[in-house]
Amino acid sequence: MARKSRFYRPCVFFLSGLWPRRRCILPKRTLTAALVCALYVFFTQVDLSLRSPTWTTTGRNQVTARGALDLGLSNEDLAVPSRSNVVYITLRSKRLKPANIRGTVRPKLRRKVRRTALPHSNSQTGSETDPPMSSIRIYSRTPPPWLSAHDVGTMRALAGAKVLRVEQPQETSWPLLVFERTRLEEPNAVCGLALGPMDSVEVFAFHLDRVLGLNRTLTAVSRKLAFLHDGQPSPVVAWEASLDPADVSLTWAEYQRSLKQRCWVHNVAPKPESGCSVVHHYEWSKLALFDFLLQIHKRLDPSCCGFKSRQQDGCHEPGRHFKCIQREGIRLANIVRRRHDPRHLVLAVNKGYFDRNEDNLDFRLLEGIKELPVNAVSVLMSGRLREKLLQSLFLDQTYWESQGGRSGVDKLIDVIERRAQVLLTYANAHGVHAVDMSE
Repeated sequence: MARKSRFYRPCVFFLSGLWPRRRCILPKRTLTAALVCALYVFFTQVDLSLRSPTWTTTGRNQVTARGALDLGLSNEDLAVPSRSNVVYITLRSKRLKPANIRGTVRPKLRRKVRRTALPHSNSQTGSETDPPMSSIRIYSRTPPPWLSAHDVGTMRALAGAKVLRVEQPQETSWPLLVFERTRLEEPNAVCGLALGPMDSVEVFAFHLDRVLGLNRTLTAVSRKLAFLHDGQPSPVVAWEASLDPADVSLTWAEYQRSLKQRCWVHNVAPKPESGCSVVHHYEWSKLALFDFLLQIHKRLDPSCCGFKSRQQDGCHEPGRHFKCIQREGIRLANIVRRRHDPRHLVLAVNKGYFDRNEDNLDFRLLEGIKELPVNAVSVLMSGRLREKLLQSLFLDQTYWESQGGRSGVDKLIDVIERRAQVLLTYANAHGVHAVDMSE
């Protein structure tokens, strides 16, 4: 402004001289100079008015400078205009309505899907009068790709369907819950075994199995049942009538010979003298990988011969040490199949341990294994195991909260990630190959 005042004073002085006290004729040069000064003063005043915008608020997040801006800023951001939040606009032509310029793009809010209770019948024979809302939460249009539509439907039924009755099957000591049908296309009611609160690893095992692409476990969810375990969160595992209660009868020696024969690979029938069982060779590789990550010993190492057992492992029966010396005759346990599909295993009774130290892992579970499923190995090597497990386990709200939320689930995944690195190191050192086991 000081610099501009230096121009104002001579112009005003010069203009005042245009009207002298005595009348005279002005030359053309004087008139031209007076016109230039008058125009300069006029445009200087207009420029100052344009550079001092009037800020007005028209809403919570909408601010206009002479009606020309819509920046999506809050009122607090506009209390003291600065170079960071003031935008100067030059209009080269007259406009009745200024252009609408957006300074920020607001992210679209993801609309949460309302979870409603599953439909229930009017039957009064059930153990629950008011079935709870399903704790399975899926906010996107589709579930994670490793979960099938049947998985999601069964999860929702186990977590929220009304319990019609409670039975006690001969094959297990756990009570069997019979739920009402939740979909018209279901031929039979959904059944589930209600395990104890200490068996929550069954839920983790189900999601780990699906993330790795093995697809050998039964669907499991966590649920609070008022009439069982004082309403504590407990796993409910789907039960199928087609499961064969008789285990595959194999000794450790027979199992090792079967691995060397590569039974049923490429659908080639083994010779009668080979000693092969009806189980496909690749099933043992999937079982060994899964059991090592969770340190489940009751299938391939029921006598706890491959690690230093503790009291909670349930291996302190008399004569255990002698059995381990004569380990060739130890029989495998909990090897379950479906009657109509004897070639493939069903990974049931997944009693895993997260508190076993890395220097006491059971490597006996990997003996004789020369191949691992490539899909599972690729997940372990991709660096995305944690991301996928978090995304999958988050679907079961009851389980997620019972483990302490994100921090508690992260601790469990830490254990699995460290064991995965041990497994990959073992495979590299022993020449174990990753092969396609999709047949």
